Amino acid sequence: MKTLVKTFVAAALIAVSTFAMAAEGPGAKAIKTNVNLSTADFALGHYVAVTTEGESTGVEQLFAEDFNQKIQASNSQSNSRSEVVKSLKKQKGEKLNCTVSTDIIEELADYMVAKVTLKFENFTKTDLVTLERVGNDWKVSKSINSYK
Repeated sequence: MKTLVKTFVAAALIAVSTFAMAAEGPGAKAIKTNVNLSTADFALGHYVAVTTEGESTGVEQLFAEDFNQKIQASNSQSNSRSEVVKSLKKQKGEKLNCTVSTDIIEELADYMVAKVTLKFENFTKTDLVTLERVGNDWKVSKSINSYK
């Protein structure tokens, strides 16, 4: 009798684990992890992690729908939200070899402008970042980059 009960328990465990693995199989979609963007400081910190440390969690969640990036250089360039998100996802796990500093230029109840400076060995990148409250979260709505 004990052997019969053990056999049923083993069969039930195998069935449950098989169904669990099938649910997580190659055809299943990954669950999106939400990032805490409830404050401007959290959103700015996550933006820095995404752009400098190769963090890929919550990239889509971070940027406003009308996000725009401008790069001021010898040939000025503008990038849409989808172009920036795609580029950042490709950089997953890549950490930039630079020193990062952030300065808050202006902060209001629903709006923040910050200056993110990345100092590399031979040049400096300055990123002026605009964040806005959208519902309960903060989103990056604009980024203007310049290089020295």
